[in-house]
Amino acid sequence: MHPGNHMPSTRLTRICLVPRLSGMGGMVSFQQKLSAGLSSRGVEVCYDLHDPKCQAALVIGGTRDLAGLWRARRKGMIILQRLNGMNWLHRRRRTGVKHFLRAEYGNAILTLIRSRLAHRIVYQSQFSQRWWERVHGETTVPSRVVYNGVDLQVYSPEGNHHRPLDRFQVLLVEASLGGGYEMGLETAFQLVERLQTVHHLPIELRVAGGVADDLKLYWQNRASFPLHFAGKVPAQDIPETDRSAHLLYSADLNAACPNSVVEALACGLPVLAFDTGALSELVGADAGRIVAYGGDPWRLDPPDIPALAEAAVDLFNDQERYRSGARLQAVSSLSLDAMVDQYLEFIQAGL
Repeated sequence: MHPGNHMPSTRLTRICLVPRLSGMGGMVSFQQKLSAGLSSRGVEVCYDLHDPKCQAALVIGGTRDLAGLWRARRKGMIILQRLNGMNWLHRRRRTGVKHFLRAEYGNAILTLIRSRLAHRIVYQSQFSQRWWERVHGETTVPSRVVYNGVDLQVYSPEGNHHRPLDRFQVLLVEASLGGGYEMGLETAFQLVERLQTVHHLPIELRVAGGVADDLKLYWQNRASFPLHFAGKVPAQDIPETDRSAHLLYSADLNAACPNSVVEALACGLPVLAFDTGALSELVGADAGRIVAYGGDPWRLDPPDIPALAEAAVDLFNDQERYRSGARLQAVSSLSLDAMVDQYLEFIQAGL
């Protein structure tokens, strides 16, 4: 369902963002960027559902404070929910009982807020919206798609970089390569290995994100090419990291709107990925290569590594075209200002 076109009769002056997030990761980055963007537009931001001056609350995913959310709704506060995808890998891979229960609990919280508490819903991509509606049905409340955005002045092709001149660098960026996401590292390893042995390219793999020590050791002992584990890279260092690579391999299967892809495009870094999730929505024909998976990604069938490697060679051979196309893609549809304006417009339409 889409929002109406009527003009809001009340101006949004104060909003509550819940839950208050800290640390690293996509949701933390989103909350910080949205908060700064709203503040610059004259909207005060708080993190307390009991604040009597708040006209609306934006739930970033879910919150354990369901009682507080319910009370805020009963007092007339407009509840907006921002939805990514759902936890699903734990049902396909053994990730441990604790992780399984946490993933199921998270899904239950998201579903409850969506079906019972939210007045309005923002999906991060068309893929995300289709997924939720396929599994849980359509809602009766207004909804819309708003893609994640980045500051195009900060995430830019201009600036320091250390891009190798004697070899190609494949970059993998994930907040954490654990909890079932280890297979993304395995696929990246197979990709780079094929580029070296079949296509005879000088190549290296750089991994930015949390990786367990035993997993690092496992792959380092098997690598016949330079393999660098950069650890969790601070947000302020991501632009330089992106500019220093020749392509980003987006490993997350069925991702709703990965920030690593948006940031890479803004920095002029071409994106390579399998055609799952929202990748085909985000990456245009001249911004990278999106490759048929070669099986059913939902069942974790083996992917088509040879096709992925062929696409990588294409990106390496035409860097100027794809780097320019990546930046143009970000400028046209993935700016932070556009994202904030769309959220503000959608929230105000519900007041």
